[in-house]
Amino acid sequence: MDRNEFASRVVEQTDRMYRVAYVLLHNNEDCRDAMQEAALKAWEKRSTLREPQYFATWLIRILINECRNIQRKRKRILPINEMVIPAVPAHDPTLMIALQNLPEKLRLPLVMHAIEGMTYEEIARTLKLPRSTITGRIQRAKQQLKKELEV
Repeated sequence: MDRNEFASRVVEQTDRMYRVAYVLLHNNEDCRDAMQEAALKAWEKRSTLREPQYFATWLIRILINECRNIQRKRKRILPINEMVIPAVPAHDPTLMIALQNLPEKLRLPLVMHAIEGMTYEEIARTLKLPRSTITGRIQRAKQQLKKELEV
């Protein structure tokens, strides 16, 4: 894969990368740092991409790892009012708060599926988990959201 093709494919994934990073980091600057580092690491490790059709999944996996590195380095807790997901309608703050109250292991697959439109198989590959685990986590996330929104 040459530099132009690589750059083009990364640009195609920019919006998705930002939304996934924001779910994990809740901060614009951290998201941009993670995206930049992920793109750089992907370029350096491009020879490890076994199947080009899975470029997006591979890139998101690198991004998630980079987000977790940033979380470990910064170890900060944000107040709930700073935790907003841009893809969720701003007119429904109750939904945004409920979504942010979900544990990360439930929130991330739900956002990847409901907002990013990824299939369960793509999410499973990206998160390196069995499909059945993804199915269960998304189901539990939906149940918890429903329960919290009914109160």
